[in-house]
Amino acid sequence: MIVVKIFLILFKISLSQSIYRWQNSRETGDKQGNIGNIHHDFAEKFPVTTIAELWIYPVKSCQGISLTKAQVTHKGLAGDRQWMIVDQTGKFMTQRTHPQLAKVQTKLNNDYLTLNFEQQQPLQIATHQQGHLIPVTVWRSQTKAIDQGDLAAAWFRQILDVPCRLVRQASEQIRPINPEYALWENQPISFADGYPLLLTNTASLGELNTRISDQQIPMDRFRPNLVVTGDRPFAEDHWQTFKINELEFVVAKPCERCVVITTDQKSGDRSTTQEPLRTLRQFRYQPNQGILFGINLMPKDIGSLTIGEQIIL
Repeated sequence: MIVVKIFLILFKISLSQSIYRWQNSRETGDKQGNIGNIHHDFAEKFPVTTIAELWIYPVKSCQGISLTKAQVTHKGLAGDRQWMIVDQTGKFMTQRTHPQLAKVQTKLNNDYLTLNFEQQQPLQIATHQQGHLIPVTVWRSQTKAIDQGDLAAAWFRQILDVPCRLVRQASEQIRPINPEYALWENQPISFADGYPLLLTNTASLGELNTRISDQQIPMDRFRPNLVVTGDRPFAEDHWQTFKINELEFVVAKPCERCVVITTDQKSGDRSTTQEPLRTLRQFRYQPNQGILFGINLMPKDIGSLTIGEQIIL
């Protein structure tokens, strides 16, 4: 009986001390209080994932434009990859074979696309400049695009030293996503390689950079549209659908990487060590999929995205 009374007394003392510490932490905002610890533990286990960067690339394989807010269309972000350079047969030309395209700077507003390259005279083209429809090809995808004229062709020939044309996507010419992944028949896409949007994760880049001893790879090497931060490395591998600002996105497939990610996106120089492709091959290669970094997305809705908005899984 005495033992029981002693136990009850000790229990009451312990409870009183716990209540006092809890109240004190509420009143003083002491981060060492129980509530602060609980909040910290929750944040550690369930980090918030938000948009850190938004990018569009008006001309395929040329420099991008960083945005704080972007409009989402079914094709991708408004203004993204609406123009591209093609050879004499209409086949697309990119940094894969012409890394100097990384030095072509782009500016875009409602009226004009403006391009700059080193000491060349800037090129300015009306955003709705008309011209002849010509057949063009992006990988196995064939469509027709609007030729942007001889002046633009000559401007890019000075850079590439081969005959070429600049073309703009025609709104009435639907270029469909691969039907194996499309959400509906003839789901449209810009001149992007295969899907409307590319998402990358800062935590994944951080993990990659811990494995490269002699340099730090910047995110622009991967030419993403959405960069998210706050999640674990390669958590995006397991996403299937998510929402941002009530807009729903569906993951089509991981993004297979190529030689473009070894190209400095300011100077156009190729990495002599083949980084980061060499390191990625060591831990991100999947048979029948290739070397993976980032995920390809398809938007189900149209609307807007703003830096800082949260990803809801």
